[in-house]
Amino acid sequence: MKFTLLLSAALAAFAASAQAQTATPTPVAPRVAADQIATKKGPLTVQPITHGSVVLTWNGKTIYVDPYGGAAAYAGLAAPDVILITDIHGDHLDPQTLAGLSVGKALMVVPKAVAEKLPAEYKAQVRILNNGQRLDTLGMTVSAIPMYNLPETADAPHTKGRGNGYVLGLGGKNVYLSGDTEDIVEMRALKGIDVAFVCMNLPYTMDVNQAAQGVLAFKPGIVYPYHYRGQNGLSDVDGFKKTVNAANKKIDVRLRNWYPAAQ
Repeated sequence: MKFTLLLSAALAAFAASAQAQTATPTPVAPRVAADQIATKKGPLTVQPITHGSVVLTWNGKTIYVDPYGGAAAYAGLAAPDVILITDIHGDHLDPQTLAGLSVGKALMVVPKAVAEKLPAEYKAQVRILNNGQRLDTLGMTVSAIPMYNLPETADAPHTKGRGNGYVLGLGGKNVYLSGDTEDIVEMRALKGIDVAFVCMNLPYTMDVNQAAQGVLAFKPGIVYPYHYRGQNGLSDVDGFKKTVNAANKKIDVRLRNWYPAAQ
């Protein structure tokens, strides 16, 4: 009898072990493949995540831009050395996603309005940049530039001075992150941008044609349409590419799927 009980226990344990090893993990929408862009200090890896979030890896450093949408979307990626947050809205400042990530050693570069809303536990990690200010850190430069709606009104979704677009200097390459903006004069006046991430979603930022005209004004080498989900679904990024390249074939418009979970 004792032997029978031991045998039954052993078989049950074996079955439980086998079940645990073959259990199907919780599915996570697959990320699109990363791109690599050459710089003077090795490749810049561009990993689209979702909506307005991208992870950049360069010179041994990892930069998270607007981490949002749940920590599972960042599984397998290196912990951030720098986190850039552009605005106070929940698709840019997402405390729940931050809480699920290994951000303890990350420098958080944010506008003042974001710093005021971040959980107190991050206070020691925060560096506030206002529009027009620049930070040199970890071998890179981070410049904060305006992002806002037109016309400028007090009740606009994004008022001038509250949020930041960013221009990063990485190994001789300049990378522009638009944040939530329209085709403002500050964007049109940009010079020497090698890689640009440009938003296009009504009614929060700008339409596809505005985005195209803004890009044609500052002529980046490479442009990624991102942050293109609005009230009426996804914006026509194919139309954006056609409009840009009809006027300037030299601009490399890279269409990537920033919303894999929607497929």
